[in-house]
Amino acid sequence: MNVLVTDPIADVGLDRLREAGHEVETEYELTGDALREAVADAHALIVRSGTEVTRELLAAASELRIVGRAGIGVDNIDIDAATDHGVIVANAPEGNVRAAAEHTVAMAFASARSIPQAHDRLTRGEWAKGDYLGTEVNGKTLGVVGLGRVGQEVAKRLAALGMELVAYDPYISEERADQLGAELAELDVVLDRADILTIHTPLTPETEGLISDDELARLDGGYVVNCARGGIVDEPALAAAVEDGTLAGAALDVFGEEPLPADSPLLDVDGIVTTPHLGASTSAAQEHVATSIAEQVLAAFAGEPVVNALNAPSMDAAAFPRVEPYIGIAETAGEIAVQLLDGRLEAIEIAYEGDIADEEIDLVTASGLKGVFEPSQLQVNSVNAQEIAEERGIEVTESKRRQSDDFQSLVTVTVTGESDSVAVCGTLFNDDDPRIVRIDGYRVDAIPGGQMVIARNTDEPGVIGLLGSVMGEYDINIAGMYNARETIGGAALTVYNVDHEIPAGAREQLLADDRIIDITYIALDGIERGR
Repeated sequence: MNVLVTDPIADVGLDRLREAGHEVETEYELTGDALREAVADAHALIVRSGTEVTRELLAAASELRIVGRAGIGVDNIDIDAATDHGVIVANAPEGNVRAAAEHTVAMAFASARSIPQAHDRLTRGEWAKGDYLGTEVNGKTLGVVGLGRVGQEVAKRLAALGMELVAYDPYISEERADQLGAELAELDVVLDRADILTIHTPLTPETEGLISDDELARLDGGYVVNCARGGIVDEPALAAAVEDGTLAGAALDVFGEEPLPADSPLLDVDGIVTTPHLGASTSAAQEHVATSIAEQVLAAFAGEPVVNALNAPSMDAAAFPRVEPYIGIAETAGEIAVQLLDGRLEAIEIAYEGDIADEEIDLVTASGLKGVFEPSQLQVNSVNAQEIAEERGIEVTESKRRQSDDFQSLVTVTVTGESDSVAVCGTLFNDDDPRIVRIDGYRVDAIPGGQMVIARNTDEPGVIGLLGSVMGEYDINIAGMYNARETIGGAALTVYNVDHEIPAGAREQLLADDRIIDITYIALDGIERGR
């Protein structure tokens, strides 16, 4: 097999591939037509962040089986296009976790003790001993935004140095946080209490600009450390906050634009420490990711499971047509359920009834988990779904029952929080017509796609008319409506398939009526979500 490597990785990974008998070509300066020509006969492509793996590039690679990212971030890889072309995308998420965590801790100390600034003045002949009064971390509070792999490692290290931990992460359980000694709280609470704020979330539409003027003002004399992704912190706002004394300092390893432009306001503020995206730059980390991605390429060549595949679950080809429709049903049920849940996610149950219970359902379960985690932008598939849930302390259960009271096959995704749970059921009509048939016990008949508005209300005359008239007032076309109630005059639930997002003004107008309990807007099939 031919392996093309277009960004430098450690020799240990290249040697592993060559020892297995494969041809390895390293070309680190390829772009445009030259890159497309080089990948044309490659069976594997290994990249880091320097190579853009686009739909056009994938179209030129007719022999390609796997794209391996020697690292964790896959922003430079068009995963949807890779899936369309039958190409596995895999990364190496574990290899640089320790390096990134250690760099974060180093940046926290560098900022709190003004180490780079003092060093710079000393090299210029200034003995500025009296100009820097540092901050000790012992007894202070560390605020962690994102308690995933790196966030957990940073928390462990700084907790060992005497810091109290408070964290914001809607996708980790109280139990897992307790194991780490961290108190879970909403973001505003974390900001109010943190002496040092460290950020460890992916860059998504939800997290872009997450920390800006208002959030920085809440820190009031604290420090901000970002070694995760550029764009999460509003850089001009951060520079202004440090310069005017709102913050005591900041340290950043990642930026919205890289390389960092020479005119960045961050470079003009003495209290801000910057490094050029060095979080994974240790020899051990580079060896780990190179070995990991090489092993995954070898697994793909051998037809074995690819441990960190992001888009390539597997199952028996003959069984796939029977299961395929339920993949989307489970994912949609998970997306709907988690957005209706009021509270922190603690557990997920996926239940199968009827004929589907006799099938291989690992892929369906993974799709249900993917749907639940979709708002957090976590990359979940049949290989890593359980691992991601375990990492966040979320209990996952799966059950089967070969009888179904009402349907030939039924898939139910139930999400449980601190004080309530939501169950969403889906089935297939006439072998090719997917439907959502129950939401939290209410019988509905909703098309699982596009954009939906789910209203919880009391069963009183005029409520449905109110909902329709307000949506009409805001030019929201209703494509379908499905209403259910518990008892006459009791609680009711209505599902609307709509053509447009419900504006905030419409939602506020509806919620002002005492008969409307809640309004949730849910967009499916890749459309931006909101509530």
